[in-house]
Amino acid sequence: MGTYRNLILENREGILLVTINRAEVRNALNWETWEDIGQLAKEINNDESVKVVIITGAGDKAFAAGADLRWLLERPSIEALEPGVQGVLTELENTIKPIIAAVNGFALGGGCELAMACDLRVSSERGKFGLVEPTVGILPGGGGTQRLPRLVGKGKAKELIFTGDIIDAVEAERIGLVNKVVPHDQLLVASFEMAKKITAKAPLAIRMAKKVIDMGMATDFPTGLALEKLSQAFLNGTSDRTEGMTAFLEKRKPNFQGK
Repeated sequence: MGTYRNLILENREGILLVTINRAEVRNALNWETWEDIGQLAKEINNDESVKVVIITGAGDKAFAAGADLRWLLERPSIEALEPGVQGVLTELENTIKPIIAAVNGFALGGGCELAMACDLRVSSERGKFGLVEPTVGILPGGGGTQRLPRLVGKGKAKELIFTGDIIDAVEAERIGLVNKVVPHDQLLVASFEMAKKITAKAPLAIRMAKKVIDMGMATDFPTGLALEKLSQAFLNGTSDRTEGMTAFLEKRKPNFQGK
């Protein structure tokens, strides 16, 4: 893996823990940090030692408390038409590796958008979520207007964006924004437990399932079913499928090779 300015990376037996390291500003996301995240999205696809990624924030107050407003204020208006943050998060969402957001505090604005671009979200009981951009005269421009309604429904998404309300972890779980809420001191333990369950499964099956779910959500139901059929046909021809079924019948742990 390359060099990162505002991210700390630690590979623990195939689970890559990524920590946004700007605790002094509650892990606010400046452009350097977004560039780091974009670089990460590219590199994890080609790193066979990485099976699952967990993203969290440094300290115990914030996952990422939004975008750095000084950077946004100084940015020329025309730059909003460039891929920017939206492009970074689309690339992160489209990685072939499962990504878990371990939300340890505030996940506001761009921080909430980052969490939504991950596949799964585990939150500490201290987690706080909100798309607060209209408070400062903008809208969620990193994909938030599209991802939030797909997670919680159009009406609730409009309510949260229009009002700028900040909700706690329990409410976030209730509406489907968060998968699981755990005690604050158990956040990484719970996130790693979830990651280990994923790494125990056939990697090609997880990869294809992620792709089919994401693409299926962006198309009509019959097309989604067709994608599912094609993916299943592909998996039927893999060594992992033979190994998985044989191991089940022989009542032993499978030895998946990703082939």
